[in-house]
Amino acid sequence: QGQLVESGGGLVQAGGSLRLSCQASGHTFSGYTMGWFRQAPGKEREFVAAITWSGSTTSYAASVKGRFTISRDSAKTVHLQMNSLKPEDTAIYYCAADARGGSILTTSGIDYWGKGTLVTVSS
Repeated sequence: QGQLVESGGGLVQAGGSLRLSCQASGHTFSGYTMGWFRQAPGKEREFVAAITWSGSTTSYAASVKGRFTISRDSAKTVHLQMNSLKPEDTAIYYCAADARGGSILTTSGIDYWGKGTLVTVSS
């Protein structure tokens, strides 16, 4: 059974940066698209960024485009570099993996979820 483990969350001031990492294990994850979702208190979980297995295609939510960068070291390691952070970026960030391998991730299509890492951006 595959597992995803996030790391790198924490507290940062507005305008600062954080780098999240996601390590997959227990499954090959070959061909999987991987990415990130986030969920703020009282809100639904929303898509943040995705990267295909080859790393050739990335996609971003409009709210983070130009500030966040997703990258992939291998089939099993994904990073999210978050710059120019805003208080509204405060949320639990979840790593996700989708076996369909498309460029877009939706919550209903996710095969594996991590447990999440908290990012808090203070004003």
